[in-house]
Amino acid sequence: MIPVSKPYLPNRDELNKYIDGIYERRLLTNNGPLAQELTARLEKYLGVENLLLVSNGTLALQVAYRALGITNSSPNGQGEAITTPFTFVATASSLKWDGVEPVFADIDSETWCLDPERIEAVVTSRTRAIVPVHVFGNACEVEEIGSVAAKHNLKVIYDASHAFGVTYKGESLLRYGDAATLSFHATKLFHTIEGGAIVFKRKEDLERAKKMINFGLAGPEVVDEIGINAKMNEFQAAMGLCVLDEMDTNLASRSRVWHKYKKSFKDKLQLQKTNSDISYNFAYFPVVFGSEKEALKVAGVLGQSDVIARRYFFPPLDNVKLFNSLSRNEFSQDISKRILCLPLYSDLEDESIELIIKKVNEAL
Repeated sequence: MIPVSKPYLPNRDELNKYIDGIYERRLLTNNGPLAQELTARLEKYLGVENLLLVSNGTLALQVAYRALGITNSSPNGQGEAITTPFTFVATASSLKWDGVEPVFADIDSETWCLDPERIEAVVTSRTRAIVPVHVFGNACEVEEIGSVAAKHNLKVIYDASHAFGVTYKGESLLRYGDAATLSFHATKLFHTIEGGAIVFKRKEDLERAKKMINFGLAGPEVVDEIGINAKMNEFQAAMGLCVLDEMDTNLASRSRVWHKYKKSFKDKLQLQKTNSDISYNFAYFPVVFGSEKEALKVAGVLGQSDVIARRYFFPPLDNVKLFNSLSRNEFSQDISKRILCLPLYSDLEDESIELIIKKVNEAL
């Protein structure tokens, strides 16, 4: 079987060296030396400051919301946050979990990121934040979103789960917004098996979040915040350090697959229009077909050859009853029906790539 994604596993001997150190120190968690090392190395690699490691990407979102104060009770009733319906469910469910109502605005039909021109139309007196998503690692229109947020005094938390290592105009894309969150799930470009991180704009928000992820403790006998346990453990950090050591190899391999697909499909299918000012990370290869029927046909033909392609993201979240959306967003509805992500991972062999290309072409 050829899965749609496969975790990158680094050199086992190098991982064992880190694990041997864990056994020697017997420090398994609570901001151990490997977590500290990974924090410092990621800040340097990504070109950011105020990075906080957490145990998964969903908690990264939830802690960011709380640290920035958007989950507090609103004098106008339940708080709201404007986000995209074209994303993984965690973007919206993390808001709902913390008592913030997600309000959906439509995406741009070509970039598939939250359209800044659609945001302002759904701002209300209860709006507390904007939660855009750098979909498939493509940069949102960050300046325009920042302008809308400043006009209405809103926080901006970017779900940057797909955007590890992406730069915008020569600097880390993670520098934009009041915070940007990352997922280090096993299927991601960079992973710690499970894990995540938050990059804060302000150091004071980082310091508050540090206490929040450790039960709200400011010291052994001092509780300053309502907290949770969201710390990254040493085994997760060990995997992250090993994966980071091999990022150049991983990126080069993924780029090879991505460019083979692009060469084959750029004149036949709709590809995502990427921001011209970014460096891309080759995390995904999404394609949009002429109709939902065609997309499902291609998925079926690939499935007959044990190739898994997935509709990212279907259903759109404004169709999910739990979110009580009163609107249906045209472009999100349309793209989500016609999109497939093709298999992409570092050790995808040329023979498999050619099979996938052949089967897609046969089905068109």
